[in-house]
Amino acid sequence: MTLRALSLRHLDAASEPALHSLLDHLKGAGHDFVPPSPASHRRVLARDPGRPAQSLRDVFGWSLPFAPDLLPGRLFEDLRKADLAVEEGGMWRSRVRVARLAGELFLHSAFPTSQEDAVFFGPDTYRFAAFLKAELTHADPGGVLVAIGAGSGAGAVVAMRLARPTRTILTDINPSAMRLAGVNLRQAGCAGELVLGEGLDEVAGPLDLVIANPPFIAGEDGHAYRDGGDLHGARVALEWTEAAMDRLAPGGRLLLYTGSAIVEGEDLLFQAVAAMAADGPFELRRQELDPDIFGEQLSDPAYADVDRIAAVGIIVRRRGHA
Repeated sequence: MTLRALSLRHLDAASEPALHSLLDHLKGAGHDFVPPSPASHRRVLARDPGRPAQSLRDVFGWSLPFAPDLLPGRLFEDLRKADLAVEEGGMWRSRVRVARLAGELFLHSAFPTSQEDAVFFGPDTYRFAAFLKAELTHADPGGVLVAIGAGSGAGAVVAMRLARPTRTILTDINPSAMRLAGVNLRQAGCAGELVLGEGLDEVAGPLDLVIANPPFIAGEDGHAYRDGGDLHGARVALEWTEAAMDRLAPGGRLLLYTGSAIVEGEDLLFQAVAAMAADGPFELRRQELDPDIFGEQLSDPAYADVDRIAAVGIIVRRRGHA
């Protein structure tokens, strides 16, 4: 069975009641799904090609086609009327999946996530959340938090609960991401400003905490959540880092989670960040969170000289006190 990628471009304010209804129902049903990597997802589906959904987990986790009577009550009609359920060959598929992280449910794109407006949620999301928890568990409350490239908003929710900022801003270039993030935040009992734009371009003033999980795969594939640009996929991460360093208040921090190309044993991204910070009032730390991720990318010509791609956390702090 080959599943078709489903766009979220039809999402608008009229879709939100159905999305809230879906999350309310899945919370009540104890929905629990951890989305695997796309490669693992494909392998699981290949075990039984053509199998229709037999549970809500199949529908909103594995993105399998379903019969309308599988969904309880008015849930199917709510999704259909909001164009969140799409008919395919006499069956239906949901445009969204729902994952559990840190005790909350988060909407994101159906599998496969090959549409340009896809809102991704997977293993990197969980590593990002763990990195934030490790860095922010003892954070002082208050200040301005910005989540750059916020996607589903999962990182922002984790950071808000730990850092307890007085103001939170989420930015993303993907309108679908902003729509889902808004619903996800409200469902988690969090409040934040949603800003459509690149990086920090539409955000004013000094910042106390910036979190970012930029795309980091090299290449121009057109998928905003995945394409990190040139420099072995580090271009977007470097641009966001430079923008954040310019805006950090005294004592402010950037927490950057990303994949970094390791060449001849050296982390090229961290070297570039260190060069940017060399003449400024900054302190740097690096954590290698997973030594080898997305190994399949190494067969791409863009990675011809790369040993491995490591999941890293880079912490940039501006010296001084708030």
